[in-house]
Amino acid sequence: MKLPLRIALVSLAGGLSAIAATAPGAKAATNVLFIISDDLTATALSCYGNTVCHTPNLDRLASQGTRFTRTYCQGTYCGPSRASFMSGYYPHATGVLGYTSPRPAIGDRATWAQHFKNAGYYTARVSKIYHMGVPGGIEEGLDERKHDGGNGADDALSWTERFNSPGPEWKAAGVGETLEGNPDGRKPVMGGNTFVVVEAEGGDLAHSDGRTAAKAVELIEKHAGQPFFLAVGFVRPHVPFVAPKAYFAPFLPYEKLALPPKVAGDWDDIPKAGINYKTSVNMKMDIRRQQKALGGYYACVAYMDAQVGKVLAALEKSGQADNTIVIFTSDHGFHLGEHDFWAKVSLRDESSMVPLIIRVPGKKPAVCDSLTELLDLYPTVASLCGLAVPARLQGKNIAPMFDNPRHQVRDTAFSVAPSSKGFLLRDDRWAYLQYNEDASNGIELFDAVKDPKQFTNLAAKPEYAAVVTGFKAKLAAKLRAVRDNDLKRN
Repeated sequence: MKLPLRIALVSLAGGLSAIAATAPGAKAATNVLFIISDDLTATALSCYGNTVCHTPNLDRLASQGTRFTRTYCQGTYCGPSRASFMSGYYPHATGVLGYTSPRPAIGDRATWAQHFKNAGYYTARVSKIYHMGVPGGIEEGLDERKHDGGNGADDALSWTERFNSPGPEWKAAGVGETLEGNPDGRKPVMGGNTFVVVEAEGGDLAHSDGRTAAKAVELIEKHAGQPFFLAVGFVRPHVPFVAPKAYFAPFLPYEKLALPPKVAGDWDDIPKAGINYKTSVNMKMDIRRQQKALGGYYACVAYMDAQVGKVLAALEKSGQADNTIVIFTSDHGFHLGEHDFWAKVSLRDESSMVPLIIRVPGKKPAVCDSLTELLDLYPTVASLCGLAVPARLQGKNIAPMFDNPRHQVRDTAFSVAPSSKGFLLRDDRWAYLQYNEDASNGIELFDAVKDPKQFTNLAAKPEYAAVVTGFKAKLAAKLRAVRDNDLKRN
């Protein structure tokens, strides 16, 4: 069977596909604009139902594309999650359970971006795509004197070019307060993975995400005439909660913000491993500080949304919007006081579930409730762009969902929290959480239909013993399948 010219050339050599894309009469290759936010929970977006934090630019994208309501990350903090969806493997396949690059494990196998680069695409990273420390890596920025030049756990082979976006982070001029571990208010504003709010002076370009948007706009304008895979990483709303002070105005005074409901004895029926590493208790945050943390987070989301709007406007202006797949997501979710938990790492829905919006040219807007994983992005986008889908990839091709939102490719989503040795299996009804492969650190089982906020752990109740036994066996089988991959055989 004769292959179309562009696909045939892609199969011959990556660089030749660019020739095919620009040859007279040839159909232009489909571009990819991948936008990812850091530490973003879907519940903070108005297109996912938030009535306090308004995200008009993402709302518009959702109205034009497919909004997925049940997408799960594969690692509930930055390093494992990003290494997973960029490499095409689950964390326990590559062994990347922390903050390192997947390259040593995958060898010469192409990452997601590299697969497009090999097919003749211009591929570029702006700011954080693989893991990069925040705020540390952002403060380093372009300082080549640092050990990694500010590139974090990046993979150079993935990119034609890469750009970092330095910013002042917690050192920004403005009104700041350390909320965490500061009950008497004596601590100064501080760095690290700490809850700090800074109502900052200066405009959007004074901070990392504003600079990221500006660079992305520049690259879209410059490369609109060739196939491109542009990955744009915004670091907000990751702590510190710093944004220009104008973005804080809708959330002032902080005392008006409603926190999630608190249930007495909420932790009594869950194992110690199921209590998140950051809580209102160990962070010593009273109600005022909790409300300010929520307001600071929302201000950062609003700031990030404005930067997304600039990038999308540039794509429209370039004339490439109708030939570009646009993806928006986050590396994992984030607790905002649910169960008195804060931040990521937990395997509850607030931490393991992510927003996912994909706009595919020619496809009708839709809402898709089918279970999906971030790992599905690599095979799906390759398929949509007419590239080969490597059989070795552990994600699934969800492309049929853009024509039929009820299409299903999996009955269970899988996520891990390496720091607590935790595993999540999530299906239509149950959320099953197990700590240690032998469950020696406990189990949680929630009926997500009757108890969607996951307040009542059913794991120890005799009437649910068969459900627990079934999930134990399913998790063991899943881990065997995850580890049975080509990385050890080749």
